[in-house]
Amino acid sequence: GMVAIGQTLVILGGSLDLSVAYQVSVTAVMASYIMQGNPDRMLLGVIVVTAIGIGIGLANGLIITALGVNPFIATLGMALVLRGLLNSSFDNFAGAVPAEFQTLGYGGIGPAPYSVLLFLAVVVIAWVLLRYTRFGHHLYAIGGSEETARLSGVRSSRALIGAHVLCSLTCVLTGLFIVSRLRSGAPWVGTDGNYDLESIAAVVLGGTALTGGRGGVLGTVAGVLILALLDNLFNQLEVNTFLKDVLRGVIIIAAVAVYALRSRQGRL
Repeated sequence: GMVAIGQTLVILGGSLDLSVAYQVSVTAVMASYIMQGNPDRMLLGVIVVTAIGIGIGLANGLIITALGVNPFIATLGMALVLRGLLNSSFDNFAGAVPAEFQTLGYGGIGPAPYSVLLFLAVVVIAWVLLRYTRFGHHLYAIGGSEETARLSGVRSSRALIGAHVLCSLTCVLTGLFIVSRLRSGAPWVGTDGNYDLESIAAVVLGGTALTGGRGGVLGTVAGVLILALLDNLFNQLEVNTFLKDVLRGVIIIAAVAVYALRSRQGRL
């Protein structure tokens, strides 16, 4: 869910991030590798993975804005780089987080788990940024028409780089939550979760245009809930795993097609 919120920000600006799954893996692996089960190393682990996340987001943003590389190619390339680094450095679970850190994955305040509270906090922050800040207004303007935004004095590079950094930070939060549940990180935890495709699917299901400029965080929340409900329904019906993917794909395509037809009719 949190990654989908970050993906919303970059897509609204007319960009995309296909490296999110590997960013989640990097966070999970590095956090457990640095902490090594020692509570005294928790803060160090969080600081290091946060810095790595910011660095990846900056790199993605700069490659796209400064070098003019297509977002699809730029972030796909970053995904391959991260995959290569992970697979060459780790071949199994690495290190472990201390029991105290696992409170993030299993604890909560009253009946509300920390995971839900963390997701809601990310949603609120993103909603406020998009609705009430210059950054949010610039992001919508760039996604609508980068040329028009530039002529209006909007510095597109700053907003897009900021969006990619924020997207990477949602990957960091997700990776930390996953490793708090598993106790140890592995190179495949992000890709097993299909965070790249799942996040884009949630954004699109929520009504955000892949071309940018239209949509919002609340729509993405609805998209996340729809995917979660589908998963729950398929599990209840004991649908085959492979058939489950087929059905989800068909539903997503149908939903986007209906949305596209309505948008086209609205412009006529």
